[in-house]
Amino acid sequence: MISRDQELSLKLWVVLARAHAAIAGHAESDVARHDLTLTEFGILEALYHKGPLLLGELQKKVLVSSGGVTYLVDRLEGKGLVERQKCETDRRATYAALTPEGEALITRIFPEHARCLQSVLDGLEEAEKLEATRLMRKLGVRASERRDCHETG
Repeated sequence: MISRDQELSLKLWVVLARAHAAIAGHAESDVARHDLTLTEFGILEALYHKGPLLLGELQKKVLVSSGGVTYLVDRLEGKGLVERQKCETDRRATYAALTPEGEALITRIFPEHARCLQSVLDGLEEAEKLEATRLMRKLGVRASERRDCHETG
């Protein structure tokens, strides 16, 4: 027998997972039109808004492993969208930066992508989006503070 709070937590998890899958499906198909994965788009978007980033910083922004960010930057380099730049003060550090082609692409497709997500998320009014954002942030912070799901308190 599970408690009422456990039942509500399970229901919330299912609803979150289904909502994420539905929204991510739209986001993925939108960027796929440009021969990009959602994570590749995330890298382009991070570099577009933040400028050149150390690979470690980029890894944290797009939530992939260090090997994953290396692989993704390699792919984007192969497409001519991103380039690696050596750090002048630390030979061990490498930056990822948009190429002119990458900047032109993300400048063109970012507004389209924002409109796509706006359309997909138009089921909520502005105040509801603000409240949902607040609640999801609170939930994410609390979940990230836990070492594992067997902790109590």
